[in-house]
Amino acid sequence: MQRQLAIDDQPSQPVQRVCHPGSAADARDFVRSFAALLSPEPPDLTTQNLLLLVSELVANALRHAGAVTALHLRADVERIEVFVEDPSPALPQERSPDLSGSNGGFGWPMVHALALDVAVLPGPGGGKTVQAALPR
Repeated sequence: MQRQLAIDDQPSQPVQRVCHPGSAADARDFVRSFAALLSPEPPDLTTQNLLLLVSELVANALRHAGAVTALHLRADVERIEVFVEDPSPALPQERSPDLSGSNGGFGWPMVHALALDVAVLPGPGGGKTVQAALPR
């Protein structure tokens, strides 16, 4: 049986995990296991929003940067933070959504709608890190 990681166990230390997903599905599995480790476990809506946010960020990194070099999740009593690292220095570009469905354009606005805050920072090795946070 896996022990839950209670925020109360170490109030000054956030709970953190890292993975290297090869697909958005791998990232979603990682999110589910991370959320299940937290105590108290986040509400279902928070977990669903986290799944959507991480899935979109990872899919975008795979599509536009060719890889995800790391996915970090961190939680404290107030927030769940997501850090997606990729090898490309190119910044995400907001595009007009394509209603025909062939060219996307919905993901980046959705990320901003779900997250408390979003930042894009230079990442290790010349790539970038996209950071986003959700309320816990």
